[in-house]
Amino acid sequence: MDARTLRTLEDLAQADLVPPEALLQLEAVAARYAVAITPAMAELIPDNPAMAAQFVPTAAELVHAPEERADPIGDDAHSPVPGIVHRYRDRVLLKANHACAVYCRFCFRREMVGPDGVRPLSPAQLDAAMAYIAGRPEIWEVIVTGGDPLILSPRRLADLMARLARIDHVKVVRFHTRVPAVDPARITPALVRALKSGGKTVWVALHANHADELTPAAEAAIARLADAGLPMVSQTVLLKGVNDDAATLEALMRRFVELRIKPYYLHHADLAPGTGHFRTTIAEGQGLMRRLRGAVSGLCQPTYVLDIPGGHGKSPVGPAYVGDGEVTDPQGETHLYPTT
Repeated sequence: MDARTLRTLEDLAQADLVPPEALLQLEAVAARYAVAITPAMAELIPDNPAMAAQFVPTAAELVHAPEERADPIGDDAHSPVPGIVHRYRDRVLLKANHACAVYCRFCFRREMVGPDGVRPLSPAQLDAAMAYIAGRPEIWEVIVTGGDPLILSPRRLADLMARLARIDHVKVVRFHTRVPAVDPARITPALVRALKSGGKTVWVALHANHADELTPAAEAAIARLADAGLPMVSQTVLLKGVNDDAATLEALMRRFVELRIKPYYLHHADLAPGTGHFRTTIAEGQGLMRRLRGAVSGLCQPTYVLDIPGGHGKSPVGPAYVGDGEVTDPQGETHLYPTT
């Protein structure tokens, strides 16, 4: 397979990832939602439906439910200046760029990312974003997202960290990324040095949805980050046909912990346009969390969350274990306990 990122339907057909007869039907999908599959992920797709579902476009993306929204978690409602989302008092999102190494078919920002999406921040807009952060001493953490910030060059990342280093009240910088799994060669020593260059406490949140994404090359990239002292957490989206069974989730969470990544969030799939075929019910997600409880180490337990549409923030939606005068154990048995 040609070792380059596949960016067109023709690329996918030449790589035998979509049948040639499907190209005409998929043109409307590719015209609306960006396509990119890295070599690392393209190698996994044949004979692996979970990988194909995440990255290969399908006609199902053209089915839009009435409840779906272009901005499903309400970023725009909390964006005081371009590139900033300030939803919670002590932290902000900094959307450093709007491109990704791969484009996931379930992405909640799919209307905004990609070559035809929101334009990258201009120098003046980046200055304004930094001025917003600098002018609000309550901001303790900056979460760098996008797009995927780790597709930026080490030089640009070092510049970003230098700017944040000059803001004393910012103590923590967190990068949200898929790159260590989907394009592990990008995690070079130079990139790792850039992340550490500002002298801030830096965390890396890795998005992965299936243990098969954590290849030997990904393992090496993750080790480069962890060995440099960068703590890591995970984010996973609960996706029908990808990871909506207990065995698959268990394997993924165990793999995270083996690689020194603490499972953090299991996201209920957002109401992004054309993603209904991926969404489970919340009850199904709660059932999966019950299956994990007691079956795997506490280190392997993510928090199941729903990002409430309209910009109201994340809420834990996992199963409840305490009721009126009783508590439920991991095996599902109830026991009397004074809960008042």
